[in-house]
Amino acid sequence: MDSQKLFLQTFLLVLSFTFSSSLDTITVNQPIEDGNLLISNENKFALGFFSPRNSKYRYLGIWYHNVPQQTVVWVANRNHPINGSSGILSVDKLGNLILYSNHNQKVPVWYTSVSVEVRGTCVAQLLDSGNLILIQVSSKKVIWQSFDHPTDTVLPGMKLGVNQNTGMFWFLTSWRSPEDPGIGNFSVKVNTIGTPQFFLYRGTVYYWRTTMWPMTSYGDVWTYSVINNQDEIYMAYTLTDASIIFRIVLDYSGVIKKLVWHEKIGKWKEFWSVPSSVCDIYGHCGTYGICYPNFVGKFECDCLPGYEPNSLRDWNILRDASGGCIRKQQDSSSICGHREGFIKVAHVKLPDTSAAVWEGTNMSPMDCEKECRRNCSCSAYASIDIAGEGTGCLRWYGELMDTVNNMKDGYDINVRVGALELEIAQKSSGFPDGEDTLAVLIVFAISAWFIIIFFACLWLKKKKKIKGARNQWNERLLDAIGDACYKNTLLRNDVEGSMNPSAIAFFNLHTMLVATNNFSQANKLGEGGFGLVYKGELSNGQEIAVKRLSKNSDKGIEEFKTELMLIAKLQHKNLVKLLGCCIQGEEVMLVYEYLPNKSLDLFLFDATKSVVLDWRKRFDVIVGIARGILYLHQDSRLSIVHRDLKTSNILLDAEMNPKISDFGLARIFKSDQIQDKTERIVGTFGYMSPEYVVFGKFSAKSDIFSFGIILFEIITGRKNNSYCQESSSLSMIGHIWHSWRENRALEIVDSSIRESCPFDKVLRCIQIGLLCVQENVTDRPMMSTIILMLNCEITLPSPKQPAFNFRKS
Repeated sequence: MDSQKLFLQTFLLVLSFTFSSSLDTITVNQPIEDGNLLISNENKFALGFFSPRNSKYRYLGIWYHNVPQQTVVWVANRNHPINGSSGILSVDKLGNLILYSNHNQKVPVWYTSVSVEVRGTCVAQLLDSGNLILIQVSSKKVIWQSFDHPTDTVLPGMKLGVNQNTGMFWFLTSWRSPEDPGIGNFSVKVNTIGTPQFFLYRGTVYYWRTTMWPMTSYGDVWTYSVINNQDEIYMAYTLTDASIIFRIVLDYSGVIKKLVWHEKIGKWKEFWSVPSSVCDIYGHCGTYGICYPNFVGKFECDCLPGYEPNSLRDWNILRDASGGCIRKQQDSSSICGHREGFIKVAHVKLPDTSAAVWEGTNMSPMDCEKECRRNCSCSAYASIDIAGEGTGCLRWYGELMDTVNNMKDGYDINVRVGALELEIAQKSSGFPDGEDTLAVLIVFAISAWFIIIFFACLWLKKKKKIKGARNQWNERLLDAIGDACYKNTLLRNDVEGSMNPSAIAFFNLHTMLVATNNFSQANKLGEGGFGLVYKGELSNGQEIAVKRLSKNSDKGIEEFKTELMLIAKLQHKNLVKLLGCCIQGEEVMLVYEYLPNKSLDLFLFDATKSVVLDWRKRFDVIVGIARGILYLHQDSRLSIVHRDLKTSNILLDAEMNPKISDFGLARIFKSDQIQDKTERIVGTFGYMSPEYVVFGKFSAKSDIFSFGIILFEIITGRKNNSYCQESSSLSMIGHIWHSWRENRALEIVDSSIRESCPFDKVLRCIQIGLLCVQENVTDRPMMSTIILMLNCEITLPSPKQPAFNFRKS
């Protein structure tokens, strides 16, 4: 492209500039208009206006200056094009670069959103790396840079990942088409769940995936680096040969390409791209499947060792493996503590690491296997050698998804299999024959008979010992539940099914032992009045939480019956789901869905974890809890008062959605019943309403009071009993009430969200909380009104005197 053509197609906005050997400096303290072209030939990049292909619209962008074929690497106003040839780039008082479409228009089409207060002159610099930066002259501080806001191209030195302190993600988004640089349907973003990895998304759906491994350097031209610490998780690459012009681009069609400029042929040369085969599509062979890209003329999908197709018809006839694989029937009963082992699958793209844990880099392959064998939920492990750092261990505690065979590269993965599958694999790899085979079989048969006889004697002795206890416990529980439908099911202790609207699944004790690795300490999730809670995994791969009744528990048969009968009939997205129970011998257990983020209090009251809950997420949690309570009070078939609402009983799923749990103290109200009374005051002090604590009276308004306390804890990030020593008030309610009356309510807001939250919204939530904890029961709003208050801008009444408003004398 000659200089005249470049001048006609490029309107660079420059008022004045200076330059050194390493950068161009554009001083922008006055408006900069189009029509000037001031670019140093020494620089690799140019900043200016361009029109892609046949488009009539104009955009402000950065492209390679010394590449004849105009190649844009960054676009400012990608979703807001300028219709015409005029445009103004200027700097406002805050130091923001602002782009206007013409001289008269006051609304900008793009600006830099500088988040810090800037004083004095700002300087914009287009570095040789292609990074456009804004610098405050007096402090030499970079206040904004284009590398923090990539479009569809990764340049050397640019980060892809996340800043865990600020929550800023560095990610790619494709163009809509070759003529339209607007945000398209594809994006590349890091996923920090489990062990970090990068995903190519098609909309919001996983389309392709790469792990953090292998971390490979390519010859002497460029090197990759991966950083994973408490501050940042990102991938970047650098060029060792400055003469090479290299880029990674996310094409508008959803293909990630690595391109290098070939001077002799005068065009970009592509030497790598994904997805390039059906095996590159995420989860093409389903769970526990493996894809073979080089299976020419054959079905590319197979199952990992120890697994078989979930549907033979889909695999063999329809050639559809999306249903994945399931564990082989003959192998499922011997997967934990029954001489199981691991079978190596060589040279694979490692499975999705969302359910994997990385531990290293000081763990040998033998230690890695030992750690995986210790936990029955561990489905596979891989020992990974990181050059210059040592050997680490990657272990999967869930489904194995998106495993791909890769003969040129990849790592070996060791898949957990049962004793039978392991024996078959060992035989296929070589087994003694002839006279040696006969001798081995004889010894094996004799040993097996001795083992069978020994365990049979132990079993008969144990059966006789626990027979009386089992009958006693079963009779008590059957009488407590008092339903013929449940009695018929309970008698079948070997049944393992799934819950339906009219019945509930009853699991046998063996299933629970296998699922929880014999209730190992490593699987322990927490402890409550009912007993211990363990994480488990059923044979079909479903993760569960098992609440095991302690023999010394202060909650017994009544609480078990209440929770079993109540929650089995409740179905709502903001209530924890009960899958079933186990009653066998002296063991009594409830089986729930597993929620990976555990309880809300673990995030709110932890200085490190609380930053995950920004204001938007906290508000969503508040609304979710409110909807769950509304369902209990009004929308379910039964009118239910929970009586033990607190942050530790609010569980969070993988997307941080709240689910109310622990219904052992709940009570059913008749349709015309408003209030009930008890002489047995149970619950958690700090969350209980005054009429319940003093007189034993409880109603739906008691739950409203508890919701108000939870709302305060979410806003403040502090426990309700943490104000006694440092405030003149002896309670959270008193402290917030006096802060509200003195117009200092914003001082109570959690410091981690105080600077970023909308003050009007927070003040509104504080006022709603004060309405919930009013001393007079009739003054507290119903939950339906609270949800209306949260979601609509209606005028709120002034709160009256709250309960427990104690002050130090």
